[in-house]
Amino acid sequence: MIKLNNIKKSYHSKKGAVEALSGIDLDIKQGEIFGIIGYSGAGKSTLIRLINMLETPTAGSLIVDGKEMSSLSKNKLREARKDIGMIFQHFNLLWSRTVKGNISFPLEVAGVKKAERKKRVQELIKIVGLEGRENAYPSQLSGGQKQRVGIARALANNPKVLLCDEATSALDPKTTNAILDLLVDINKKLGLTIVMITHEMHVVKKICHKVAVLDKGQIVEEGNVLDVFQQPKMAITKEFVKQVTQNDEAEEAVDFVKQAHPSGTIVKLSFKGDSANRPVVNELFQQQLVEINILEGNISQTQNGAFGTLTLLIDGATHEVKRAIDFIENQGVGVEVIQDAAQLIS
Repeated sequence: MIKLNNIKKSYHSKKGAVEALSGIDLDIKQGEIFGIIGYSGAGKSTLIRLINMLETPTAGSLIVDGKEMSSLSKNKLREARKDIGMIFQHFNLLWSRTVKGNISFPLEVAGVKKAERKKRVQELIKIVGLEGRENAYPSQLSGGQKQRVGIARALANNPKVLLCDEATSALDPKTTNAILDLLVDINKKLGLTIVMITHEMHVVKKICHKVAVLDKGQIVEEGNVLDVFQQPKMAITKEFVKQVTQNDEAEEAVDFVKQAHPSGTIVKLSFKGDSANRPVVNELFQQQLVEINILEGNISQTQNGAFGTLTLLIDGATHEVKRAIDFIENQGVGVEVIQDAAQLIS
């Protein structure tokens, strides 16, 4: 659905050319929810503005739904943009219009007849859950309701692609989750391709199928969300993954146990997919001649399946501890030895 080949974007400044994006390659399939995550200044907003041609690339090829966007005439580009909806961090609503008026606006611009507009607006109000708020103005709405209006407006012309530029950054956690649930529902019901620009790994974890990590204008890591969570390769990706997998209190507890039990072996288990639902620890208790204490753990759901971690303190004879670790690995569970007093791993 969206294909970027060697996309570059440079800006001119008094000090010379500034390269915002350098050699971006992405292939986003139809119906995917694709996350692009990076810190401020990484080039995320520039990238999403390129996809709907609010910015033009300095070099490279940009194809959306089979159309090379940069080669289209103004009229054809205007038509192609109807297939691309966009929602924003700060909603960008028309404050002098009601909910109905805001949703109707892109239909008016497109020249849709009044009766058809009215019908479509009511459909969209139902889709985004704003029944009863049709005649309210933006100043009378909560942040979540405003974003629902923004989503409905973006869907007005039945787009094939929905671009979300930090769409939940201005919302509280509970409202963020509600909006993300709505986007997942829309993705499933309408088959929309959704591109999520964000700096929050929670957003990626909750709704994205795939993720690309953007740093200093370059894609430094990309893959299925579950794979990236389990085995992040780059330092910046590990930082993002820690946003949703690291518990400071749990880390402090592990550090305390390290000092209190210097002769014990501490291992961190990583579960993915089917292995997250297996009673591995229970089997370990039953089959291995070691003492086991659970120090901390968590499990998260992604669109690709479950992902979890569990930290254990294992005490026992060296060869029994080694056997226990081998048993865990043979169950398809990742093992990271945090403290190895017996130097089991060379």
